[in-house]
Amino acid sequence: MTQRFKSGMAEATRLTRQGRLSEALTVLRGTLSGTAQGPADRPAGRFRFPGRPSAPARPGVVPPVPEGARFETRSFTGPGGTRTYRLFVPSRPAAGGLPLLVMLHGCTQTPDDFAAGTRMNLLAEEHGLAVVYPAQSDAANASLCWNWFNAGNQARDRGEAALIAGIARAAMAEVAVAEGRVYVAGLSAGGAAAAIMATAYPDLFAAAGVHSGLPVGAARTMANAFSAMKKGSGGTLKPGAGVPTIVFHGDADSTVAPVNGAQVIDQALAGEPLETRVEEGTSASGVGFTRTIHAAPGGASRHEHWLVHGLGHAWSGGSADGSYTAPQGPDASREMLRFFLSHRTPKPA
Repeated sequence: MTQRFKSGMAEATRLTRQGRLSEALTVLRGTLSGTAQGPADRPAGRFRFPGRPSAPARPGVVPPVPEGARFETRSFTGPGGTRTYRLFVPSRPAAGGLPLLVMLHGCTQTPDDFAAGTRMNLLAEEHGLAVVYPAQSDAANASLCWNWFNAGNQARDRGEAALIAGIARAAMAEVAVAEGRVYVAGLSAGGAAAAIMATAYPDLFAAAGVHSGLPVGAARTMANAFSAMKKGSGGTLKPGAGVPTIVFHGDADSTVAPVNGAQVIDQALAGEPLETRVEEGTSASGVGFTRTIHAAPGGASRHEHWLVHGLGHAWSGGSADGSYTAPQGPDASREMLRFFLSHRTPKPA
């Protein structure tokens, strides 16, 4: 065992204990390949087709807010602690209430950075819906990751799942929200958290979007999170709650392996008798993708899996104003909204 290997493993362990999971994974990869890298050398948000690799979140980034709209800071406190959040309300009211989208940022990101990178406020103004962006605290995770890998955050009314649900309900109480039209989406650690929310609260969320995330239960502790990110879940995953789910994942993602996106969809299917069709396409910028659609016989899409060719760990079609974005890819934000707005939570029998 070389001194470099020992030093690399010690540094990865130190970062893991601090909750800095993404940085620890980078160090671990470099150590195992013989080219140990520290956080300063991290190729954050890299993707393999032409374009600008986005950097880690920049302090002070200001997302666009359309004239007449509101983008304000709120705070929520529940049994699991306190989190701040940002709430976007479009300029025009909607008859029957506004749909609401909960957006969960990735590691090192902030709500403002995530809003800028996804351009979700602009699209929400266009489509007439409210958006709430919960903020992870550095006290809970030094890298601002949602702690999806802890078993205590993976069940209803527990841990971070309860906090996020509480924030969604607080936003619903402030904004006149349309019945059955609440959605959740996230990137990376936020994508894994979005999958948890859909599974734990199928009565609250009508549909979910998971970008570069992992299935529920892929890891139960921080110790096996690295393996899940690299290889997907090694065991049998529990079926989800059948909440309609749209997944975006890059086939060149070296941070969260593409198999995780496929496992998210497999979990979401929950044994539904659906028809499957596969389409090949290309974005306006020439980026190819494979779209797998699972639909009821003769019905609308229930689940979609977009595998973007050449995309690394970044939001497909996002804005270079935010971090971890790949502007050339198919527009994940627009496609998610199209998918979300076609679904409602079924009314109780």
